[in-house]
Amino acid sequence: MSSIRVVVDSAADFAVPTLPQRYGMTIVPGRISFGSEVYMDGAPMHAEAFFKRASREDVTPRALPPSVEDYEAVFGRLAQSTDQILSLHTSAHLNASWQNAKAAAQSFLGRCDIAVIDSQTTTAGLGMLAEHAARAAEKIDTLDTLVRQVRGTIGRIYSIFYVDSLTYIKENAILSEAQAILGTMLGIKPFLTIEEGHLITMEKVRTRTQAIDKLVEFVLEFTQVEQLVILQSSPFVGEGVRQLTERLNLELGKREWPIILYGPTLACLLGMEATGLAVMESSEELP
Repeated sequence: MSSIRVVVDSAADFAVPTLPQRYGMTIVPGRISFGSEVYMDGAPMHAEAFFKRASREDVTPRALPPSVEDYEAVFGRLAQSTDQILSLHTSAHLNASWQNAKAAAQSFLGRCDIAVIDSQTTTAGLGMLAEHAARAAEKIDTLDTLVRQVRGTIGRIYSIFYVDSLTYIKENAILSEAQAILGTMLGIKPFLTIEEGHLITMEKVRTRTQAIDKLVEFVLEFTQVEQLVILQSSPFVGEGVRQLTERLNLELGKREWPIILYGPTLACLLGMEATGLAVMESSEELP
């Protein structure tokens, strides 16, 4: 049979949008609901269309992961040309993508070897992991070897998010209602990070300048950065992100920092006014 095929759910955001096609990844779309209306994540409800729709809606959108049946259909199609599939998923603590894929894989026992991996992250972190896996799959023959390498990479991916509005994180029980009310009264904005797959509050700031300081401090904690992506809620570079890139250039040397519009899955968790960073730490030690 042919080489290992890589599958990832549509919560993954990529620094270069053409990467999935370049490496032959299969993206399994989730769904986005606005009340009774449900759309596929991707086409037509790509990130920019989502933000436009959400900005004029009173109803809070919800992100729904791919179903068991969605994964069964994808695995069945791929199993016609391969007997090894690596399937990567949003943290099981954030949605049911991993659980649904795990259930779907049971139907293929004895017919196709399917490794279903909880990435313990989402959005650009998941995209980084999928890119790493797809690159490695071009050089690795056995699924077990690829799984070991991917599991080792999961621990090198870190994410942090600054949230300017508390509405969504209150509705998603990331903050309690009392915390959200107090934060709004005091003008306090939280920083969130992903630890062992859980989205948790880590620090709070009052001003954009403090937020940028914290984002830069986060990056400077790493001795070597293999990959970095800036996430924002606008298709155009906002003032806060511009200031962030200027600070990163000052601290780390001038370069082109990938800036992407984060997708509907993250937006349904954090809302329409977040800024984030995803970092993959280098696996190589400094000499």
